[in-house]
Amino acid sequence: MQHLVSFAQTAEHGSFSAAARVLGLTPAGVSKNVARLERELGVRLFHRSTRRLRLTEGGERFLSQVDGPLASLQVAVAGLADRGAEPAGTLKVSMGQAFGRNFLVPLLGAFLERYPRVLPDWHFDNRQVDIVGEGFDAAVGGGFPLTPGVVARELAPVHIVAVASPAYMAGRAMPRNPSDLATFDGIMRRSSPTGRVRPWSLRSRRAEEQAVQCRPRLIFSDPEAIAEAARLGLGAALLPMPFAFALIASGELVRLLPSWYSDAGPLSVYYPSRRMLPAKTKAFVDFVSERFERAAFARLVDGR
Repeated sequence: MQHLVSFAQTAEHGSFSAAARVLGLTPAGVSKNVARLERELGVRLFHRSTRRLRLTEGGERFLSQVDGPLASLQVAVAGLADRGAEPAGTLKVSMGQAFGRNFLVPLLGAFLERYPRVLPDWHFDNRQVDIVGEGFDAAVGGGFPLTPGVVARELAPVHIVAVASPAYMAGRAMPRNPSDLATFDGIMRRSSPTGRVRPWSLRSRRAEEQAVQCRPRLIFSDPEAIAEAARLGLGAALLPMPFAFALIASGELVRLLPSWYSDAGPLSVYYPSRRMLPAKTKAFVDFVSERFERAAFARLVDGR
């Protein structure tokens, strides 16, 4: 079965190297498995070049015939193996710095109590990592491309809302529409991946997305720092709801334009789409999903 698995993963990911990372083998080992399968079948399955692999006509036909039965067999084998297997091993996960500190690190105690043989190796990166290419078991964040070999389980929508502190709003009229923010001091965010200052835009259920003008007063690259600066009365800010909802609930920040928001896409947990997902990865994905659902996180951060 290993030869078939190597073939199927190579076809899915497009290279021996990517398949090897998923399977925990060397690229040479995967290549040898595929070559042995070709010899046994007497059929060439891939066109090989220095740049890429491409399925032959025979390879495409063979993949269509074996892919479904192979997946079913692997699920059955994985189910038997996992029934008595305790999740164990190093769990390499990528997450945003501020989000990880605030929402995932607090879950660690309960996670370790449930899975004592798992060793979390968490990377706090404000960037979109190559999950398969860099050998991550999972990543938590938003906007990751669903490249071949990666799937996502949505945790919550990410809405961005306008906020300011009561002290900053003292003596100022509450804005009635986005254009009123033109006279406000803006605490802007610089995107870590691109280095660009993100322009402001807002929409409502009744109106399309529109650009929002403001007077840039501060520029930070960290949403947690932006939230703190807004709390201190240094200006108005557009904040992701995960970093704003608690401060709004406590009264330390006031939401401006309550019916307006920006949709930043879903917050998700991403992981390799392996047919035989390691028990440690499945445990992490299920645990995070369960805890976020139990906390009604999606409702708390809904800014619509």
